Amino acid sequence: MTFCDLNSLGKERKPFLFITDFKAQTLKVILPQDLKKEDVEFQIDENYSYVKHKNYLKSTPVSFKNYQKKFNKIINKIKSGETYVLNLTQATKIETQLSLKEIYSLSNAHYKLRFKDKFVCFSPEKFIQIDEDRIHAYPMKGTIDASINDAKEKILADAKEMAEHVMIVDLLRNDLSIVSTNVKVEEFRYVTEVQAGEKNLLQVSSHISGFVGDEWHEKMGTILEALLPAGSISGTPKKSTLQIIEEVEAYDRGFFSGVFGYYDGQKLDCGVMIRFIEKTNDGYVYKSGGGVTLDSNVLSEYHELLDKIYLP
Repeated sequence: MTFCDLNSLGKERKPFLFITDFKAQTLKVILPQDLKKEDVEFQIDENYSYVKHKNYLKSTPVSFKNYQKKFNKIINKIKSGETYVLNLTQATKIETQLSLKEIYSLSNAHYKLRFKDKFVCFSPEKFIQIDEDRIHAYPMKGTIDASINDAKEKILADAKEMAEHVMIVDLLRNDLSIVSTNVKVEEFRYVTEVQAGEKNLLQVSSHISGFVGDEWHEKMGTILEALLPAGSISGTPKKSTLQIIEEVEAYDRGFFSGVFGYYDGQKLDCGVMIRFIEKTNDGYVYKSGGGVTLDSNVLSEYHELLDKIYLP
């Protein structure tokens, strides 16, 4: 299917699940009655009840030296004006006795998806929601260990985190302006707590909205295609930053940092796939990362990448 096909489904008010890869080049569309046959499970629940479990994952992190080389390349690209903020991600080898189906069942998240025996994601990050005549985006930028003294005050006062967040909010405002009018920031830099395995993380988000009118259903695919890839996990300016990501990361993100969502005939709700375990020929890998700006500290960014390797 193509994004244009989503316009047709929306015109008919026909519910569907969609899944797209990071580059928005591969689109999977599954009707509710076909989920079991396709061996796909998903859950979208903002008010889920957290169920405690052990962290069944053992990771073998990428070397700091290897990460630092890629980080330094990005800093040079920033200094030359080719990008201002770039989300650098890596694939970390992990070991677990659990199947993807078991991982999906155990995990706690706002957005959960298991796609066959290929990957599982459990994401706290919203992409867009469309309800009635408005579109909403919730870029998430800024993470800190909640156990640090005055963690909330420190993350909100951090100049690097502020600069990164402002750039992504500006990018999302511009993106929403392509598909809607009356775009405004409803709430700027609010903090939510995410239970991350053995520790809790504080994450900083903003809420942006725009007016799409009552006929958005039949333009749904066009809207999604215009907004992808998601700005919060690529960077700005988007076009040149995407080229740098491909050059520097040196691995295929695939569906990681893509988007999945569900349209129920009335509303659309989508999440960014930022917590992600993939089954490969060499075993499981966990893909994670964070935003890099000129003020970023390489050691802090490396630890953030590792902090995000967990089963929520």
